[in-house]
Amino acid sequence: MSSSFPLDDKRVRFSGATNIGRKREHNEDSISLPTTLRLAIVADGMGGHASGDVASRLAVDTVTDYFQATSDQQTLTWPYKVESEERAEVNRMTQAVMLANMEIWERTQREGQGRMGTTIVAMYFLDDKVIVGHVGDSRGYRLRDGELIQLTEDHSLINDYIKMKRMTAEEAESWPHKNVVVRALGMKESVAVDIHTEKPQVGDCYILCSDGLTGMITDDQLAVTLGTERDLDKAVEKLIDMANDAGGVDNISVVLARVEHA
Repeated sequence: MSSSFPLDDKRVRFSGATNIGRKREHNEDSISLPTTLRLAIVADGMGGHASGDVASRLAVDTVTDYFQATSDQQTLTWPYKVESEERAEVNRMTQAVMLANMEIWERTQREGQGRMGTTIVAMYFLDDKVIVGHVGDSRGYRLRDGELIQLTEDHSLINDYIKMKRMTAEEAESWPHKNVVVRALGMKESVAVDIHTEKPQVGDCYILCSDGLTGMITDDQLAVTLGTERDLDKAVEKLIDMANDAGGVDNISVVLARVEHA
């Protein structure tokens, strides 16, 4: 079921789900939908790594717990308020994801088991800003006035090759190593977190998803589905069904957040 929260003179409505897909034996994805904070997360446990489902759940829980623990901290007032609220919240997102990385890394070292890792894409709404933090190839999008924009950049080997112009996007479709991730939580002791911030507008629909969705359907299909289905719960269900109908080769996770009139 969808839920909504006040957002200055607007509201933001969330919905989401995760699905095992049609080929995997268990679901290594984890998601978090808002309860008291306007925070949503999708994490995709690394395929081929031990305990990918444990890593994704640990990432989601750590980021959520960090935001909960810091939600009551008072911002500094003038003359000490050097950072704006936006900058402070960017730092909060960065620290939360870096803490998740450390928790996964230390657990791996402590238990002496095989490496486990996860991607993460998290979205937090202020009254007049949305902050997206991400590591890996799970994606964040925004649909505005019918135009779909990818807000995140895949931390993947295939994207590196495309950026270096060693491969076209068309050639990448059939490349055998296109699912190799070059940055994820738990791979190293520290991690760089990419941050995107922008001002949301009424009508905007934000999408967080694992590559189990984007590997199965095109951006055009994503845009058309969200543009024609106004019910967020049904939109999530349709997107998962489309990915499964296309083969469902991976776990599928989708979280939607739509900005509405108050």
